[in-house]
Amino acid sequence: MKKLKNSVNRIKYFFFLLLFIECDGSKLNKNFDSCDEIYYLMEDQEKSWNSGNIDDFMIKYWKNDSLIFLGKSGVNYGWKKTNNNYKNTYKNTIEMGRLEFNNLLCKSLNDTTHLVTGKWSIFRIDSSKNIGGYYTLIWIKKARGWKIIYDHTS
Repeated sequence: MKKLKNSVNRIKYFFFLLLFIECDGSKLNKNFDSCDEIYYLMEDQEKSWNSGNIDDFMIKYWKNDSLIFLGKSGVNYGWKKTNNNYKNTYKNTIEMGRLEFNNLLCKSLNDTTHLVTGKWSIFRIDSSKNIGGYYTLIWIKKARGWKIIYDHTS
């Protein structure tokens, strides 16, 4: 009888431990996986930019008039306006240079919304024309995957 009681207690302890690990770990893993997915998308953006393809770079942005881009020229609304601004500012691959993101923080606000803060750099052939700054992005999980709905780049 005592052996049976000890076995039942061990089974209860095992299931309690399993439940604790599953509940605690699932939140961590979900956030970790989401941030990894967003970081992968940003690496893809770097590749698009570095190959001179602004249209492909812009695929990660929410294609909507409510997209917000806040930069040195102020607040701009809409995907089309943001796309046009990039194309007018960076007319060719020389001006585009080589883009690098250095993500500093990925913070899950909920299961479908993440805040990403980091540093951007553009390296050009003439290093005296290198530029850079910081960004804060709000990524939202949409039906077609993660999209940037807000970009504050300085």
